[in-house]
Amino acid sequence: MTHEDKKRQLLEEGCCVIPGVLTAAETDRARERLWAAAKESDRLGVPTRQIGLDPNEHNVRVFYLLERDAVFRELIQHPTAIEFVTTLLTSDFLISNFTANIALPGSKSMELHSDQGIVVPEPWFQPWSINIIWCLNDVDEENGATRYLPGSHKIQRAADLPPDARARMVPFKASAGSFVVMDGRLWHTSGANVSKDRERALLFGYYSRSFIRQQQNWNASLSPETVEALSPQLRAWLGMEARANVKLAQRLRIHPVATHTKLTS
Repeated sequence: MTHEDKKRQLLEEGCCVIPGVLTAAETDRARERLWAAAKESDRLGVPTRQIGLDPNEHNVRVFYLLERDAVFRELIQHPTAIEFVTTLLTSDFLISNFTANIALPGSKSMELHSDQGIVVPEPWFQPWSINIIWCLNDVDEENGATRYLPGSHKIQRAADLPPDARARMVPFKASAGSFVVMDGRLWHTSGANVSKDRERALLFGYYSRSFIRQQQNWNASLSPETVEALSPQLRAWLGMEARANVKLAQRLRIHPVATHTKLTS
């Protein structure tokens, strides 16, 4: 399938898999740097186990990826990833977060959710967020592939979820070096890693429309040295430039102050 075919699939089904984006060497490097980032997080006292978010200690969560290593700053702005981000969000987007979840054997499934539902109250009429999920291992049902409810990106309210939603979910299947594109409205959960010795390392690049508050405060979480190394384009995508949120006002052809008054009254 061509990228155009994949984009149609994304719009119709809420997700698609883009294979072979990274070479084997690039994938190995990213996975190596991810484990190094997890070790550094532990050294700095940033917890890599999140009991409550995950049912047990068999998930390794790694935050602040853009601060940890340049390889992650490369991936978050990968041209193929950005191509699919703009398919849903247009060019008016910001990078909201970039984290990792390494599911080790014995990890279990988390709660069913949609990522857009975490940052925007219902109803969800439009795709205002998107996840690019980088697969650093071969991913399948056995080692805990993300499970999703097909077509659930069209659900506008949580009450509209079918009562047997979890039973109707299916796993992604993707090879190492691929990424999964997921509409932020798609309902999903992590799978259980029931394998004996296979890890499942995923990177989650989360992007949202510019008028939605980002999950990560990049001005606070990036060191001066890292900020200095950022390109002007990446700074803009992180929302670190000095600009007003006037795009909505421009689109409606009304004054920004009037927009603010209307939306907050």
